[in-house]
Amino acid sequence: MAAGFLTRERTVAPPGWSRWLIPPAALSIHLSIGQAYAWSVFKPPLEAGLDLSGFLSALPFTLGIIMLGLSAALFGTRVDANGPRWAMVVSSACFVSGFLISALGLYLGQYWLVVLGYGFVGGIGLGIGYISPVSTLIKWFPDRPGLSTGIAIMGFGGGALIASPLTQQLLGTFGATGANPDVGGVGNTFLVLGLIYAVFMSVGWLLIRVPPEGWAPAGWDPAAARKRPLISLANVSARNAIKTPQFWFLWVVLCFNVTAGIGILEKAAPIYRDFFPGGTTAALAAAAAGFVAILSLANAIGRILWSSTSDFLGRKNMYRIYLGVGALLYLALTLTTNTNKVVFLVCCLLILSFYGAGFATVPAYLRDLFGTYQVGAIHGRLLTAWSVAGVLGPLIVNAIADARIAAGVQGPGRYTTAFMIMIGLLVIGFVCNELIRPVDEKFHEPAVEAAARTEAAA
Repeated sequence: MAAGFLTRERTVAPPGWSRWLIPPAALSIHLSIGQAYAWSVFKPPLEAGLDLSGFLSALPFTLGIIMLGLSAALFGTRVDANGPRWAMVVSSACFVSGFLISALGLYLGQYWLVVLGYGFVGGIGLGIGYISPVSTLIKWFPDRPGLSTGIAIMGFGGGALIASPLTQQLLGTFGATGANPDVGGVGNTFLVLGLIYAVFMSVGWLLIRVPPEGWAPAGWDPAAARKRPLISLANVSARNAIKTPQFWFLWVVLCFNVTAGIGILEKAAPIYRDFFPGGTTAALAAAAAGFVAILSLANAIGRILWSSTSDFLGRKNMYRIYLGVGALLYLALTLTTNTNKVVFLVCCLLILSFYGAGFATVPAYLRDLFGTYQVGAIHGRLLTAWSVAGVLGPLIVNAIADARIAAGVQGPGRYTTAFMIMIGLLVIGFVCNELIRPVDEKFHEPAVEAAARTEAAA
């Protein structure tokens, strides 16, 4: 019975099912797994309670992002074949188990279980959960793919806005804050969060449906919609997609756009304090915390705002903005340094909005280039770019900042070299985006075979 409930056939929508129930289903998953962005809230009590270094306290998050990309790539085809409900259940089981294993590790005083649970097991849940709604949303919203994926992926960016205060409140309730935090209290926080997310993520796999064969939005003309440049009438399999130059150009585009965003996000609070060090310690800490919060908001809003705009301006044009304007914004930060707080804030907010938008727009870009057949699997393979960027961005910023600090450099000078590197990466990404052309016909699925596979996957 359970296996039958999880099969794709059991998720075909009945007549009259509203497609607007699908974005909330996707959001319930993405808002939950977006908790990953709130890992920094756990770092102080773990470092103080277990006497961990900054590297070790960040290891569960880093491993989680690596596993996100690897699991999305490895299981992407299985997600497309088995359907979104199966994928969401597997994602929920892994993600929640990660919290429970972490709680057990803290009760036993074994930090390696936190790394294993949150980083490895939970990271698998991150990857499968991240891609599971994508192909379903695109099938339900062929007329507005940018809007639909933007809504869902906005949840991943906005998950920290819910998780951060909730986690902080739970840590305080269980006595896991201050100079001598109770490690068991941190474990209790993991346990409660795991139970909350188990319930919340269940809404997603209970609501999710796939459209029936031949379904299309009322009044939508696919022939007219696909006359725009780069929008293909054909389908490309995941196996063939990775053989195309378009896939690898887009891989570089996503990797470098994410690297540039993480360049700000990774050290947001220290960057603010070094750029604008005036005021009391308490006031500076509050201002830095507020800066981090509005960057998170920009990250979330950018995902739906710019991705929705791509439905009108086109995906290639939007990445011209993300990469080209992003490079100019980093240049402005480098040249103006701490002379104008308004310019600094505007530049950082836009950079983070482009960072989030890059994630939200890329599924629609993939759909334009490779069609809807196995788009989830192709997306999963592309997310390995995120895994690389998740290591590359912090490595660039932290290594250079640490070297400059060791050399006695004060203020914005600690980051200007890293910012110049980000400019170079964004320019390379801009060039790769310009090189993207329609996929050669030799990579297309044969029409009869593709139709049969699409029907089987519907």
